[in-house]
Amino acid sequence: MNYLIIRFATLGNVAMTVPVVASLSKRNPNDRFIIAGKKDLASMFAPMSNVAYMEVDNHLDWHGLWTLWRTCRDQVDAVIDLQNVLRTRVLDLLMLFSGKRVTRVRYGRIRKHLITFMGIGKKALPTEFDRYRDAFRRAGLETNDAFEKLPKNSAAAKVVATRFGEKEGRWIGLAPFAKSRSNMLPYRVTKEIIERLTQDKHTRVFLFGAGQVECEMLRQWSTVFPRTESVAGKLKLKEELELMRMLDVMICMDSANQHLASLVGLRAISVWCATHPMIGFAGWKQRPEDIVQRNDLRCRPCTCHGTNHCQYGNYACRNIEAETIIQKI
Repeated sequence: MNYLIIRFATLGNVAMTVPVVASLSKRNPNDRFIIAGKKDLASMFAPMSNVAYMEVDNHLDWHGLWTLWRTCRDQVDAVIDLQNVLRTRVLDLLMLFSGKRVTRVRYGRIRKHLITFMGIGKKALPTEFDRYRDAFRRAGLETNDAFEKLPKNSAAAKVVATRFGEKEGRWIGLAPFAKSRSNMLPYRVTKEIIERLTQDKHTRVFLFGAGQVECEMLRQWSTVFPRTESVAGKLKLKEELELMRMLDVMICMDSANQHLASLVGLRAISVWCATHPMIGFAGWKQRPEDIVQRNDLRCRPCTCHGTNHCQYGNYACRNIEAETIIQKI
């Protein structure tokens, strides 16, 4: 059978589908899967022989939905909607009218709302991976937890080796940014972490980020601290993954880099401020002891994905000292 899997959200969301889809691909070699996802992310699925990647606009408009339906209606037998928003529900209906079987992911948005906005029922929710597996199971497909990491991309690894040279000492990655203020450490703490790490002449720090503002800030920091290099905006995704494969550890926020690190088996020290891993967004097979967060705040979590507003105005959840993270390393 041919399946269309819809997940065209952010980089981190798409990266979280990889372990489950990889298992799906291996357990069902005679089936074909088409991933409809955000542009430039195909390299994460390239090693899977029976998985094709179809790029769609992240802000898929109604014309785009119509085009996607016309493109896929004769190519697929069933649809698995891992996005489950208004736009994809319209596409689901079109597919149903075309005689295709449709299965939607269950995100439990009401329970998340009760936890983050009303503080009710603060118990760990199913992970995103659990929700994806549930959707595939209801579609008649079984998966497992066998995925460890993506196979090495030799061509991308050669580019990384040529650019950064042979590894000596410790290589540490740092991804200090997130989309929302509530998900980031204060800049002074981030700079203190870099300063303390680079005091060791055998340590090299690589700064990860995306977007014009982030790239410029990281470039400036790389000129201030020794043995520090910004790779933001300089590498293709497959090359970033191969660089991460060479690192000893990644320091990141609750952001996409946590999930990219997981895809290459890299241990990630993840910092959670306003958000909380109990909502279900922790990285694939990352260790609970590597999570850094304030457990003494009753107001956490106040958001699922991050916010630029603090109801108390003090962003106390961001008050995490550099020493806490240094000790983890």
